[in-house]
Amino acid sequence: MSNELPTLSIVAIFHNMQREAPRTLYSLSSQYQQTSDDFNYEVIAIDNASSQALQSSEVERFGSSFSYHYYQTDSVSPVAAINHGASIATGEYLMILIDGARILSPGIINTAMRIAPVYEQPFIYTLGLHLGPSIQNLSIEEGYCQRVEDQLLADADWKNNGYCLFDISALAGSSGKGYLGTINESNCFIMRRDNFHALGGMNSAFQTPGGGLVNLDFFQKVCQASGSTPILLLGEGSFHQIHGGVATNVKREDHPMESFREEYQSIYNKPYLVDKTIEPIYFGKSSKHCHKFFSV
Repeated sequence: MSNELPTLSIVAIFHNMQREAPRTLYSLSSQYQQTSDDFNYEVIAIDNASSQALQSSEVERFGSSFSYHYYQTDSVSPVAAINHGASIATGEYLMILIDGARILSPGIINTAMRIAPVYEQPFIYTLGLHLGPSIQNLSIEEGYCQRVEDQLLADADWKNNGYCLFDISALAGSSGKGYLGTINESNCFIMRRDNFHALGGMNSAFQTPGGGLVNLDFFQKVCQASGSTPILLLGEGSFHQIHGGVATNVKREDHPMESFREEYQSIYNKPYLVDKTIEPIYFGKSSKHCHKFFSV
């Protein structure tokens, strides 16, 4: 890495993701992302106390701007790892991927960095999707698994055209109404690093597996903050790989939402409610691959 400080720091959290991490990391690389020479970025891969840890060489092979950090903790939540990653980031802007199992579309970084300098406190976020025929809580009941997904991705040739990932994906529950509907969270968002810290980072009180509702809580906190400008990137998205996630990859009857809501209630002494008043600015362009997600 050069001595020049990056414009953007990307913090991606991994936990026992030896299969999924290489795809996610490749989707963050300059070989895949449609970046320009107007900015540079670093990728901080945080291995959150994995029992099957990544090797630093597996991360650093994607470029000199990639670094690997093993974060030792007894917590089953990713919150402390996220805040640690943000604390060692050096970029003016910060991108957070709470779930390292998500492949990105190829225009996210460039599009975000085009709009970010326009606003004092931008909060730029993406649509969430699940690889497979439907939301993975449903598709796993119909035989969708890692082997099926591996073949699906191989046939799609996504490394040469990342936008074809839209053709083999379905909307995540938190983005269930598409680009023009209410979105509850984003698994890939960008904001000023100092603004992240000014808001206190993610709330460390969220300690249930996967962080419970912490990502939804932070999304709402930023969008409601004074001076914040929510911006939704059109035509871009993050695509969830199946990996045994505590919420995304369990059957509907086993979903831990009730315990997540109980934790939220215990932290704030009020129930979690979706804020349907958030009205983002829309920025970007759409390819034919994602047109179906504009009118769900």
